[in-house]
Amino acid sequence: MKIAALVLAAGAGRRMGGPKALVHDPDGIPWVVRTARLLTTAGCSPVLVVIGAEADQVAAALTAEPVEVVVAGDWQKGMGASLRAGLRQVQLGGDELGSVLVAPVDVPGLTADVVRRVSAQAGEQALVRAVYYGKPGHPVLLGREHWDGVIASAAGDEGARAYLKQHRAVEIECSDLADGADVDTREDLPPGHRLG
Repeated sequence: MKIAALVLAAGAGRRMGGPKALVHDPDGIPWVVRTARLLTTAGCSPVLVVIGAEADQVAAALTAEPVEVVVAGDWQKGMGASLRAGLRQVQLGGDELGSVLVAPVDVPGLTADVVRRVSAQAGEQALVRAVYYGKPGHPVLLGREHWDGVIASAAGDEGARAYLKQHRAVEIECSDLADGADVDTREDLPPGHRLG
């Protein structure tokens, strides 16, 4: 079965001063493009990108990428809204999609090796999350059997956190491959990364 990927890139990045999807790495590549390419390289297909804030600008950055863009109309309600919009679109992908790997756009240290390690647990019953030094992180792998439950419970900026805890997601340690840190402010940006 194929493993879809969902990039959550709809936020306004208030603490960053602009959408984190449009932060550029040292090579000038927007994080939204970098994340989509990384998931493709790691073997995920299809890759869907959920956008919201500055949607036209973010979509323009993705025009040359082999991704499906999903607009979350209620993105202002937080990550949960983006997750719901993305999962609803994934559900339209047919029975060949058994799992979806979810990655927010603001984890610049995410690597293809982490994605592959988590994706190795794929299946319709999969409920898996990467952890770093025992601390929950991303990506998260959701098997088809959990999609309706996550859609029903995802709220605010919590995303699937409560669902994963309640249903005892399998934790896969990935600190040997990446640091897993998400970035919220300009002060936290890695060297050479910039907004806009």
